[in-house]
Order: sequence, then C-alpha cells, then structure tokens
Amino acid sequence: MSSLLRLRYLILSTTVGGSYVVHKKYKEFPDISWMKEYIPEQNIDILTKHLSDLINSVSLSNSTNLQDRIRQLHERFTDYLLITASSRLLFAGPSFALDDYKQKPSKDLFTLAKAYQNTSTTNDEREKLSKAAQYQAHGNQEKVQQEMMTIQIKYQREIDRLEKELQSLKKQLLLKQDRNTSGKKQRKIKRSLIDMYSEVLDELNEYDTNYNVQDHLPRVIVIGDQSSGKTSVLEMITQARIFPRGAGEMMTRSPVKVTLSEGPYHIAVFKDNAKEYDLTKEADLAALRKEIELRMRASVKEGQTISNEVISLSVKGPGLQRMVLVDLPGIISTETLGMASDTKNSITRLANSYMSNPNAIILCIQDGSVDAERSNVTELVSKMDPYGKRTIFVLTKVDLAEANLHDTDRIKKILDGKLFPMKALGYFAVVTGKGSADDPIESIQKYEEEFFRKSKLFRDGVFKATQTTTRNLSFAVSDCFWKMVKESVEQQSDTFKATRFNLETEWKNSFPKTREQDRDELFEKARGEILDEVVTLSQIPSRQWEENLSKHLWSTMSDFIFNDVFSTAAQAGSIGAFNTTVDVKLQQWTEKELPRQCIHIGHLVLLDEFQGLIERDQKSRSYDPITNDLKMQVVQACRSRHVWDAKALDSLRVIQTQALQDRNVPDKQQWESATKFMENALRKELEREEAELISNTNQNSWKKYIGLQRSTIEEKYRQQCAKELDRVLMSRKQLDQTTKHNLTLRSTLDQDELTTVKKNLQSQKIDVSNHFINDTWQRVYKIYFLKQNLTTCMDCRRFFYYYQKGFSDQGLDCHEVVFFWRLKRMIEITSNAIRQQISNIETRRLEREVKEILDDFSGDEKLKANLLKGKRVDLAEELKRVRQVQEKLEEFIGALNTEK
Repeated sequence: MSSLLRLRYLILSTTVGGSYVVHKKYKEFPDISWMKEYIPEQNIDILTKHLSDLINSVSLSNSTNLQDRIRQLHERFTDYLLITASSRLLFAGPSFALDDYKQKPSKDLFTLAKAYQNTSTTNDEREKLSKAAQYQAHGNQEKVQQEMMTIQIKYQREIDRLEKELQSLKKQLLLKQDRNTSGKKQRKIKRSLIDMYSEVLDELNEYDTNYNVQDHLPRVIVIGDQSSGKTSVLEMITQARIFPRGAGEMMTRSPVKVTLSEGPYHIAVFKDNAKEYDLTKEADLAALRKEIELRMRASVKEGQTISNEVISLSVKGPGLQRMVLVDLPGIISTETLGMASDTKNSITRLANSYMSNPNAIILCIQDGSVDAERSNVTELVSKMDPYGKRTIFVLTKVDLAEANLHDTDRIKKILDGKLFPMKALGYFAVVTGKGSADDPIESIQKYEEEFFRKSKLFRDGVFKATQTTTRNLSFAVSDCFWKMVKESVEQQSDTFKATRFNLETEWKNSFPKTREQDRDELFEKARGEILDEVVTLSQIPSRQWEENLSKHLWSTMSDFIFNDVFSTAAQAGSIGAFNTTVDVKLQQWTEKELPRQCIHIGHLVLLDEFQGLIERDQKSRSYDPITNDLKMQVVQACRSRHVWDAKALDSLRVIQTQALQDRNVPDKQQWESATKFMENALRKELEREEAELISNTNQNSWKKYIGLQRSTIEEKYRQQCAKELDRVLMSRKQLDQTTKHNLTLRSTLDQDELTTVKKNLQSQKIDVSNHFINDTWQRVYKIYFLKQNLTTCMDCRRFFYYYQKGFSDQGLDCHEVVFFWRLKRMIEITSNAIRQQISNIETRRLEREVKEILDDFSGDEKLKANLLKGKRVDLAEELKRVRQVQEKLEEFIGALNTEK
C-alpha cells in the first residue's frame, strides 16, 4: 500500500510540475499501518485495488471525479467493516470483541448453557442464566459498536486529509493553467456541467414561470416547517452562512435557487451580477445575506408576504457536491400580525407548484426536537409523493432530541420510516448548530462528528453510520440528483423538440410571409426607425420650419392681439393714443408672456414634426403597424421630457422687443405684405366669429332643415337680440355722420342703449337678462369691428406712397397696417430664431432624449409587453424561448454524455 501511495504522489507531481514539494509532502506522510489491524491479509488486495483505481483517476483531463472516487472508496471500506464485523458476531458468538482479531471466542458461556440444558434445573436458575447471557451479549455488542465507530472516525479523518490534499493540488493545477494562458489569446472558458444545467433551469424558469407540464427537470426542493432548521441544512451543504436569519421570524420570502459546484475558491455570484462574494470573509458573507434579503423584499408586491420570483445564486467551493437546490419559504400553521391574509395558502401553493414536478427531489426537513404531531410538512409531502420515490427525509436538531426525549424508540421509528405518514428514499439525522447563529461551519461540523461518536442513540443502534451527518446527506442528495437528471433530461429534450415543431408549423400557417421577430427584435427594429426619423428632422428645409412656426405663433397669439390690444387701442380716439396703447400693451406682453409662449410653440412644432414623420411612414404599404404603439409612446415621452434650452429665453426677449418697437415700414413690398397679412388675419377672425354666432343662434341647422330638430327658445331670443343690436350700431353710425364723432367703435353698450334693446325685446314678448344682451353684443360688435378694419385694409393697400411722404389728406392714416406689420415682422424674426435653435441645438438634444427613453423602455419588460403585443408577438416569443431551452438542453446532454 505504501508503494501505491508513493506512486500516487509521483503521478500528482507530474500534473502540477511540483515534484519537489510533493516529494517532501510524501516524506511527511503519516503511518497508515493501523488499517492492517482491521483488514485481514486475504482482503488487503481488494483495498489496494481500490486505491490504485483512485490514483489512476488523478489526471489533468479527469480531475473532477477524484472526490467521487474517494467517496466510493469510503463507502466500500465502510461496507467491508460492517459486513466483516457482522459476520464475526454471527459466527463467533456473543463474547467476540475487536480488541484481538485472532482471539478465539470464549466457550464458557456455551458450556454452562449446555450443562444446564442437559440437567433438570429450576425455572429461576434458567432465568438467571438467560439474563447473564443477555447482559454479556449486550456488553459485547456495545464494545463492538464502539470499536466500529472509532475505526470509522479514524478512517474518515484519513479520507478528509486525502481530500484536502487533492483539493490543494487541484487548486494549484487550476492556478497554473491561469498563469499559462495569461498574456495569450483567451480561450473560450469551459463551463462546468452543473453550471450548464443551471442555465437550462434559468431558461425554463423564464419560459414557464408556473412550472407546468413543460418543466420536468430535477431540482432539489428544500421544504420544511418554519424554524425547522431548513436554512441551516442548506448552509451546511454549501459550507457557508449565506442566508438571512431571524429569531423565529420568516426570513425566506421567495424561492432561492442555489447552484452548487466545485471550485478552487469558495465564492458566491448572483445570476444577474458579476460581483463575487468571498465566502471565507465575514464582511462578504454579511453583504451577501443583506443583498439576498433586499432582493427578497423587493420581489414581494405590496400587500403580500411572499413572492414567486426566483433569486438565482451560484456557489462554488472546494469539496462541494454538484447539484441545484431551491430553498422555499417555511410552512406555517398560523398567520401572525403583519402577514397578508392568504400567506399560509400562498406558501402551500408555491410549495406544491415546485413539488408537482415529477422529477423534483424533495428534501423534507423535520425538526427532531419537537413533537411529530406538530409537523405540517410531512403531510404535505406525502400527498405529492405518496410512494416516496423522490423524497429524502432529514431529521434536524437530533442533539436536542437526544437530550429531551426519553423514548429512543420514537426516533428509531422516524428514521425507519414507521412514524410519519410518508415514505422516503432515505432517512438522515443531522446536527446543524450548537445554539448560536454565529458559529462557523467548521466548528459545527466538528461538533456534529463528536456528537455522533459519543451518542447513546448511535451505540444503541438507532443511528446508523450511513444515516448521519450532513456530509453523508450531501453525498446522497447529489447521487439522487444526478441519477434523476440522467433519467429525465433526454425525455425533456424530446418534449421541447415536439413543442418547437408544433409552434413552427403554427407560425407558417398563421404568418406565411412574415419573418419571425420576437419582442426584442421588434423593439430594436422600432428603435432604428425612430432614430432615423430624429435624424430626418435636421433635413427639413428652413422654409418649412419657419412657415410652421409662424402659423402656430399667430394661431396662439391672435386672441390676445384682437381682444386685448387691437380693439382696445382702436377705441383710443386718436392715432397717437392708438400707438401709445399698442406700445404699452406689446411691451408688457414681451416682458412677461411672449418669449415663454414662443418657446412653448417651438417645442410643440418640433415634436409635431417628429410625430408627423413617424405617422407619414405609417401610411406606406410596406410599413409594419405592430410597432405603432411603441413609437407613439416614445413621442409622448418626448413631449413630457424635452425641455428647451433656458438660454434661449433671454435672447428671444431682446430680439422681439426690438422688432415690436420699430414702426417704420421700409418699402412698398413690405407694406403690401403687411396689408395681405392683415387682410388674411381679419378674414379668418371674422369667419370664426360669424361661425360662433351662427352656431349659438342656429345650432344643428342641418337637422332643423330636415325637420329633425326645432329651434330652442334661447336660440330664438338670441336671433332677435342680435337684430336689435344691429339697429343700435346703425344708430351710432348715423350719429357719427351727423356729429362727426367715432361712437361706433365704442365696445360697450351704455345704459340707455341697453334699456332700449331690452324694451324692444319685451315688446316682442322676449324677456332676457342684461348679461344675455351684453354677451350677444360682444359678438355683434366684434363682427362689425372686423368688417370695418377689413374695409380700411383694402383702402390702405395702395397707400404706401402717402405713408412714406407723411400725407394724410386722403382721410386715411393706415396706422392699423403699421401695427400688423410690426406683428408680422416680430413673428418672422421669432420664427427664424426658433428655427435656428431647433437646427443647432434642440434636434441633437431631442436625439439624446429619444435614446435615453428607448434605453429606459428596453429595460422595462412589462412596458414592452404592453406596447408590443398580439398573437404574432406572443407566438414569436414562445418560439424563441422554446429554441433557447432546446439548445441549452442539447448542449447539456452533449456535455453529460462526454463526461460519462
């Protein structure tokens, strides 16, 4: 054996290039001759062969199987000890002990029994002899069990030492590989088998969040009553305290998927974050626990206590068994204050959804320190797996159970599967703590080992060696996990192949001429089209910008100009008073409202043009309407987000003030342009006022014409009132001609006129209020005012020569034309300034904002689902997910077959 061990070290030394270090370690290798005391010479060859197989497995290409080979050696040696000891007890008699392998069994007890058997003795003597025999047999049995436990522990320590050395050598090998590849072209990193499997589960989780019939791949589902030690078992398996803890408080609020794999360093990484947590440092452990807790709380919706959202975590470390575990919230009996009213049922539904997977391995955790009758989880598990084909039962806190229970037979029944109404593949007893949540894992492992070595229940045969410690539990769960993976993964792949075929057939029948585009592809397509339209904004001609801006500017300010400035100044009575009133009004307007209104108009026109470009494309025959909602949502977001450059406000105010102060029309062309602008403005305003008056007095005239609707009393009253007010205007006009005053342009009715109109209406049996008469007068007067100025505008069209010479002998001054020229020039200068602002600054700022909005939308899956929807999108999305899952499955199956 020593020669084989020497050979082992020589082989290992060649793999890592450190023959000197390994040779030195070999010289310090302790004596293992103690094994010969317990292994007969004729069986030493068997153990030597197993060791030889183990040594031969150490190579660069197949170093991942070392731990499995060591564990197989451990199991074979343990089985050998049990079989050998049992056979020796069976054939040698009750006085056999392992103190001396060659010791012959004592014949005293058998001789005495035979003598009493051949002679007639009393019943009392026979009873005494029977008790003495039983006592001696019991003592010998305890001695044998104690000796077996000592041998097992001694052998286990030797195996642990070998494993640590192998892990150290493997770590050196990995580090050497990193050094050899540094500075060279990086090769594609080979993912481990368990990582590939975890990716498959992640894809399935996104494809089928409810774990319906599509997902039948194995997971280890960890389920137990609240505070049953469920989290502690997981931490012992992962070799680190990674989960949030609370004294009796529910801490697990959402499923946590932990992917365990072997690695040189003990680290943890979240699926969606590249940050590594060093599990050997307490600061990183605390940060990891805090992050898990924050993620759990963030996943819980308002008004709920638990969430279905999975937190995916990968843990790597030396000696960890490869598997995927899912930690679920603990089963509760009572909902406490602060919990949602349906918390108990929600937890049960969540647990059932995971356990309903026919290939899920159920790790059922039961607190051994409480009465079995208080268990909720066993009944739940028995309903989902009544025959125990995929359940592993774990009894925790057995140290407390041994200290508190007097009936050891009760624990034996639990571990034999004869107490709870459930069956299981295996039953395990573990110790996961010493009473403090801060105890390190290494300390708990030593405590667990020491407990089982000294346990009375172990000596009494209640605990079997293969049923104890979280280490053996981890081996058993990993074996069961990979067995079920190998049995189910190809069937799962075939299921997805059939699903993919059906979906592809449905697509060809439903959308024969359309290329498959999932939601992400459609979003990226729309992103490109939107950004193209933003670029097109800079290609719009300057004339088009200024025409649109001028139209919107005048449309916005026309009410203020006619009602607050022009009509007010017209009543001043003289040209000087008219100009003074106009100057004061325009100055106040420019200082307070006008620049801000113009910037708002510029913002409106810019976004209207942007929207117009998008809507123009929608009219194309080749346009795909499926992205309409997304594009319109981007436009609306731009309207609310885009803010005009603040520096433009002051500069705009300066140029507008200068433009409005200038009253000198430079040439005839400008004069004619001003009269044309004034005429168009007056005509549009007149049409609008007449339409509103007609609509108030003759609503739905077409219905009246065909006899479907009759005029109301109010409409008749307004018609008559308008006629009476027309008479007032005619009276004023006649009075103006007689007295040479300008009473006609007075915008208000005096009391006498109001009384006259009201009496005339009363004589017609029409009784209306003064407010009704004044309201009708405002419209009648404005129509008259606009008509008068329209006549003046036509008369002043060819008056530029007299304006230039300063003559007014024609009876005209045409100061109204000058007023409209000032407005027109201000609008032109403002439009030009805003157009330059758009071309030079705002289009680029809009492009940046559009990109930011699209980036925000791209990360909001819920919003994308609302904006890009329909059967076509849903079918493409499902096809995408099925293909991804199938590809991951095939990749995993290929790697699995290679490892076989």
